[in-house]
Amino acid sequence: MVRYFAMRLGSQAAAEDVVQDIYVRIVSAEIGCVENPAAFLYRLGSNLMLDRLKQKRRAEARDDAWHASQYRRAGGEDVANAASPEEAAASRQRWRRLAAAIEDLPPQRRRAFELHKIDGLSHAETAAAMGISRSAVEKHISAALKHLLARLDK
Repeated sequence: MVRYFAMRLGSQAAAEDVVQDIYVRIVSAEIGCVENPAAFLYRLGSNLMLDRLKQKRRAEARDDAWHASQYRRAGGEDVANAASPEEAAASRQRWRRLAAAIEDLPPQRRRAFELHKIDGLSHAETAAAMGISRSAVEKHISAALKHLLARLDK
């Protein structure tokens, strides 16, 4: 059986794994009387082999998709899609400016903004957490966004 599956899979190790899987399936399953045991074993092995091949193709497709999202081709070489040092520094600087602008918000407005935008609470949930009306939350969020945009446009 190992030779049979090694020819089809192109790998002795993979064939041994399939035969091992056949053994595990037979031992763990309650199989009644089988008319043609050899045909049963080869059919079971073929199904396991096909499952392995499908799993391998899915894994390769997933790995290829990840690779394509992380790298781009330039001059026949893979180049990481990472930000340049200048872009990374600019991004950190923008983040610091945003954090400082959030800290400058009045306490109640900052809390409403953080609960809604950072913690992901809805306006109603934010209102309940703060003990204020939903309308007040909407006003706090709107004013906070105006303040942040004004500070970040400078």
